[in-house]
Amino acid sequence: MPAPLRIVSWNVNGLRACAKKGFGAWLAGSKAHIVGVQEVRALPHELPEEIQQPRGYHTHFAPAERRGYSGVGLFSKRAPGKVETSLGEERFDVEGRIQIARFGRLVVANGYFPKGSGKERDNSRVPYKLDFYRALFERVERLRRSGARVLVMGDFNTAHQEIDLARPKDNRKNSGFLPEECAELDRWVDAGWVDSFRASHPEGGHYTWWRQWGGAREKNVGWRIDYVFASPAAMKYVKKAFIWPDAKGSDHCPVGVDLDASVLG
Repeated sequence: MPAPLRIVSWNVNGLRACAKKGFGAWLAGSKAHIVGVQEVRALPHELPEEIQQPRGYHTHFAPAERRGYSGVGLFSKRAPGKVETSLGEERFDVEGRIQIARFGRLVVANGYFPKGSGKERDNSRVPYKLDFYRALFERVERLRRSGARVLVMGDFNTAHQEIDLARPKDNRKNSGFLPEECAELDRWVDAGWVDSFRASHPEGGHYTWWRQWGGAREKNVGWRIDYVFASPAAMKYVKKAFIWPDAKGSDHCPVGVDLDASVLG
């Protein structure tokens, strides 16, 4: 039986910093065929050489125009046939938030969804965040209708339901768990997209991000805001969905899926 196709997403909270904490060794040991990272916060030439071109992987980076901000990256055993980094609106594209990569019939969208809190933590960026959600939704819906098997993965910066964060009642007025943000994820689910991890893990206590103070990670007081959403056609190939909370190097942990390798054909 052929090995499954492993696809992993990780918000690395600065890839240069994560590299110093062992990202290269983690990548080599992950057995992942495709890895999408978010919040790279560096231009490609600023990364260590072993991260720019790790052995056995093709790489593609989509940095933000603003130095030290945002940015996404892709590592893949197989070279993608095509990678798109535009949603057709400059206000999104300049922030380096999306890669849409095609591998045969499989399309992987690696996204770093905006935070809505704003510099003053006044939720001022929520409209921009929701517009990004809608623009990407329209894009991947078109791909889905074209017959592609689509995965949308990354840091969505939203806990979908109360089960997805340790303290829901304390955060209902904070970006990341506002009703209008959760409603956007409802829209994806209502359209048929599947939260691959939740589909096989209905229980609580699974998180992907923790504050970096107060022992939040040790106490598991966290949020599940990193996902792999699958179109119905892609979900048929999902054999396993997972979260790796023991992987260190960032305030987020990796999430991913194992697919039947025939998803590519």
